[in-house]
Amino acid sequence: MSVKPSSAKQTFNPPCDHTYDLLMRRRSVKTRDMRAPGPDDTVVTKILAAGMRVPDHGKIAPWRFIVLRGDDRAKLGDVIATSLVAENETSEKIADKMRGYATQAPVLIVAVSCPSGDRPIPLWEQELSSGAACQNMLIAATALGFASQWLTGWASYSPGVCRGLGLTTDEKIAGFMFFGNHADGEPTERPRPDPAAHTRWGYPDSE
Repeated sequence: MSVKPSSAKQTFNPPCDHTYDLLMRRRSVKTRDMRAPGPDDTVVTKILAAGMRVPDHGKIAPWRFIVLRGDDRAKLGDVIATSLVAENETSEKIADKMRGYATQAPVLIVAVSCPSGDRPIPLWEQELSSGAACQNMLIAATALGFASQWLTGWASYSPGVCRGLGLTTDEKIAGFMFFGNHADGEPTERPRPDPAAHTRWGYPDSE
């Protein structure tokens, strides 16, 4: 039996069907389907603010963000190409293709997981908070009318790329967050998991 919210006026977390509908229709947009100009600094600030409204055990903010647009994206692309050759002995031809990775969309935000040892908060919980921040940014971008995609891949684990971005040895790239305007047409929906196949109701019986 479902329980509906009270009909009394709620001033905190009032029911909002629009928010649920947004969550159910949100989907990533491939970077090749994004176009300029993308979100301006005011909108990016809103996206970042939403990214920081996440569960954060101990209030330690174990994440930070690097916003890249214009030529700064190309600088990261150069670091990616150089690191690919140095670390994987990849040919210059293949590395040159990867040079364009960071310039796929008008705005790139590098989400960095930066765990703190100042308080006894498990590392796993701090990393989960970073992932929640990335998801909130995707949702915020959708709500503000922009396309977004969260990517990782080889570059997110490259020591050379991490050094090039100024990360410490304790920090990791949680994701490359790309943002832009929607190209013409709607992104194709993909199959979604059935909640029933991934949910168990009730405490597991002991055997």
